[in-house]
Amino acid sequence: MRVRRTLPQRARSLIGAWCFADHYGPDDVTDSGGMVVPPHPHTGLQTVSWLFSGEIEHRDSLGSHAFVRPGELNLMTGGHGISHSEVSTRNTRILHGAQLWVALPGEHRDAPRDFQHHVPAPVPLDGGEARVFLGTLAGDTSPVPTFTPLLGAEITLDPGAAVTLAVDPAFEHGVLVDTGDILLTGTPLKPAELGYTPPAAPPSP
Repeated sequence: MRVRRTLPQRARSLIGAWCFADHYGPDDVTDSGGMVVPPHPHTGLQTVSWLFSGEIEHRDSLGSHAFVRPGELNLMTGGHGISHSEVSTRNTRILHGAQLWVALPGEHRDAPRDFQHHVPAPVPLDGGEARVFLGTLAGDTSPVPTFTPLLGAEITLDPGAAVTLAVDPAFEHGVLVDTGDILLTGTPLKPAELGYTPPAAPPSP
């Protein structure tokens, strides 16, 4: 199964605490064999699993057994060490999704391992909808705790819509385009491209 890694890239290694952005599919698992990732370890980071189609079975050394399904967040904290496996299920025909990785700050690098599952409700926008799985956007706040202030959301736009979102100007923001072409503050972006907005400069004293 082909995975496209859009972060880090030559021009940028991090967006805030987001350190990896992997995007895969749409992938016909009858041709590729799907996702078969045997147990492997992680330390000092969190993995954010988010699907657009298909289903993945997750098991880890904490004892968690869960499924990753479209519109549902699975957040695993590696902390001082965790091992997990990810396998697409027999019910999956088309596998399509993203896995985002978060670098833990130094003081929390050895935090206890953890696993969180959350199903965010769709938030209507003027020209689309959002599902906020981490942080706050469009008046909705995810209950999932993080070690660094973060924003993570899937935004689906109507064709031809123009949407303005109020975001924290102190944050770095990235937009990973999955399907279709968009203009981000005048910059054209195509699928699997990453648009980046730096934080606003602090006001002069």
